[in-house]
Amino acid sequence: MESFPLALIASFTNDALIVGGLSLGFLILSLGVHEAAHAFVAWRCGDSTARDLGRMTLDPLPHIDPFMTVLLPAILWFGSGGAMMFGGAKPVPVDYNRLRKPARDMMLVALAGPISNFLLAIVFFLVFKLLVFKAGFAGQDIAALVMYRSMQWNCLLAAFNMIPIPPLDGSRVMSYLLPRPLRESYNRLEHLGMLLVLGLMFTGLLRFMYLPVMDALTNWANFLTGGFWA
Repeated sequence: MESFPLALIASFTNDALIVGGLSLGFLILSLGVHEAAHAFVAWRCGDSTARDLGRMTLDPLPHIDPFMTVLLPAILWFGSGGAMMFGGAKPVPVDYNRLRKPARDMMLVALAGPISNFLLAIVFFLVFKLLVFKAGFAGQDIAALVMYRSMQWNCLLAAFNMIPIPPLDGSRVMSYLLPRPLRESYNRLEHLGMLLVLGLMFTGLLRFMYLPVMDALTNWANFLTGGFWA
């Protein structure tokens, strides 16, 4: 499987602000889908907490956290001159004790978010290819750029969230896979998890943890949407 040419979105045009704004809008919608997926799987596994709180919805507004979704990304973006951005949605509440098989079900709830983002990446990639290869759009047209950028954002969300550092989704999977004697000690890292994530991000080491996965997901999305179209 080949990587899709990133050169298609490498350069900005005079419409960069429009592309950025629309891509950000789709990113916020994608965060909503991610959290709704967590809530839906938790409900199916026996815990209706998130559903009862109105979090099992595709409406992104209930999933927005003023600090994590708006303020922190803005501070990092403008403070780094556009070189760094980090944030997230409001976490979906899950009552561990209400799940039918708590350890297993927490893993399933966690996996639902990244899987939803990968599925969205496939949809955005398919629309991008339809626009470019069937509808006659150029790769640098606004609509095509927005679809490709949105595909990349969703691959990034899926890859980043699967890093096994609490409280990221990957840590729930790792917790389930660890032997029971190690599980409790590992879960206690959650109190320091966000500091670890930020520390790795500022040192530049975090990108080596998610970029290979992001590239692999992009290749898979390309493959599952038919590869390169004639």
